[in-house]
Amino acid sequence: MNKQIKFILLALVAVTSLALADSDSDVSAKDTKKIVQNNFLETEQKGIKLSGYVDAGYSYNFNSSANSQVYGRLGDDCASRGDFNLYAVKIALEKALTDENKAQAGFRTDVMIGEDANYLANRSSCYWYASNNGQDSNSLFLEQAYVSIRAPVGNGWDFKVGKFVSILGYEVIERPANMNVTYGLLWQQFPLYYTGVLSSYKFDDYLDAKIGVVNGSNTDNNTSTGGYNGNGSPGDGCAVLAALNVTAPGNNANWSNNFQWSANAENNTAALTNPTDLPGANFSSMPNGQLDASSGTGYVFIYNSWGNWAPKFADDKLLLAFNSVLGTANTSGWGGTTWYGAGAYAKYQINDWFHLASRGEYLGGNNGNKTSAGSALNDNAGFDRFNYSLGWWEYTLTAGFNVIDNLLIRAEYRLDWGNCSSGGPLSQNSFNEQYEPANRESTPSHYAGAEIVYSF
Repeated sequence: MNKQIKFILLALVAVTSLALADSDSDVSAKDTKKIVQNNFLETEQKGIKLSGYVDAGYSYNFNSSANSQVYGRLGDDCASRGDFNLYAVKIALEKALTDENKAQAGFRTDVMIGEDANYLANRSSCYWYASNNGQDSNSLFLEQAYVSIRAPVGNGWDFKVGKFVSILGYEVIERPANMNVTYGLLWQQFPLYYTGVLSSYKFDDYLDAKIGVVNGSNTDNNTSTGGYNGNGSPGDGCAVLAALNVTAPGNNANWSNNFQWSANAENNTAALTNPTDLPGANFSSMPNGQLDASSGTGYVFIYNSWGNWAPKFADDKLLLAFNSVLGTANTSGWGGTTWYGAGAYAKYQINDWFHLASRGEYLGGNNGNKTSAGSALNDNAGFDRFNYSLGWWEYTLTAGFNVIDNLLIRAEYRLDWGNCSSGGPLSQNSFNEQYEPANRESTPSHYAGAEIVYSF
């Protein structure tokens, strides 16, 4: 990596030297090399690592009309009909802690640019009004930025202070790190990131734990959803995190149990969105333009369990995994809501350059509050979810090709179905009138796409 950076800097300096040749003709190749060496940030010597990837692709939603949507596929995955996507350009800069049990510090910063960044920074952008116009590759998303500290206590007690990704879920924000190209149903229901403090301790080679206190889900401040409680005054939200991870003696299996308890409603988690995202909506008479039902006091509890296993009899060619969630919320905005789901994953490395991966998921709930699919709005009841049981399914099959070093090519087919799992855009008449998804359907929704990723 350092050689590549040196080469780029050397080329830039050489071009600059040629441009200034009339005024400084004595600059030789040897002098140019010396300039680069004296001014170059030697990341290897400082223990700083630069990494990232460029991720682009093409997606096609077969059942999509001009502005329709599949509620279980959000972000870039819900683009209507065919769409070329610049999913993300990710750059990560890190000084990781070493294995030594001594007082030390480091940092990590992750930045994403692209259409995924647009969705991650504003998770509701492709729900209420699914349109290709919502895709924006110029968006910027600060995924993580934290200071890491190790206290030489016991086996070493580590801390993250700042902004860091969620501890919940088997899938992660980075598409190339997941088995499949599209994000899963359960991933859409988990928080993305927190701002606060997270500590971790490794008891031995088989057991480690985490505990933390943060502002809440997907927020850089301590306000509740929408920033207001039921009285229209500023809210104060926080969340407690905990995790217990078990590793098998052979290091070929892992079981992770993760908990989150929030003292207020979730902030923009999954599809719980604000109708002010609708074009032309005017809710200026409400506090800060937010609906009272988008905020509220109460609590949210989430339990997530996931695990993976690489059977030794398969010679590291087979990877099996599961993911699950059980959540409950009791807030002034949601009322009593319970959601639950499970997913299974399998990946088989057929040879050095080709693999197949599959995923099957189910997401259920006692009502539609968690996803807001099929919501209605009126001046008396605020959000008035239709009284139906949430029940969504999806199956995904992905083929991966590693033909060239650092280059990943994947093709994918996905099928979504379930109760009110797809529909048209929201219709809007005027304020205080009902907003309703047009043509809500439970018929199967087909997707096909391809992705190409270069990592460094």
